[in-house]
Amino acid sequence: MGEKVVATNKQVYHNYQILEKYEAGMVLKGTEVKSLREGNVNMRDAYVRIDDGEAYIVGLYIGPYKPAGRLQHDPTRKRKLLLHKREILKLMGRIQEKGLTLVPTRIYFKNGKAKVEIALAKGKAKYEKREALREKDIKRELAKKYKGRIKL
Repeated sequence: MGEKVVATNKQVYHNYQILEKYEAGMVLKGTEVKSLREGNVNMRDAYVRIDDGEAYIVGLYIGPYKPAGRLQHDPTRKRKLLLHKREILKLMGRIQEKGLTLVPTRIYFKNGKAKVEIALAKGKAKYEKREALREKDIKRELAKKYKGRIKL
């Protein structure tokens, strides 16, 4: 079957330096899964929090599924992530370090199951963001100048 990407959080790559990535399942209701399949999701303000040894994704907006009528889910409820206990313990230790956080980078379906890719990330300073944009502009100009002759 493969993977079908539903949403990516591109702003994470601008605001954070990605250190490690993990794949986690999500505990969802039926209307949430159907809404995800339609691509009705917003990850902009989402983050991962670990409470009582369990990981939750907070701030993830999964819009209502229209054909469900009044049997809707709460669009912004916190959703449990399915990770191994040793992964959660490892992440708990890592996020205690200064400046590290857990953020979702993309949501996708893998073999029919909804998955979220979470990343252990460190926040970038303003000057690092500007430097990254400058490098991106330089690469774009070089690609335009040399069109198909050089690969970046």
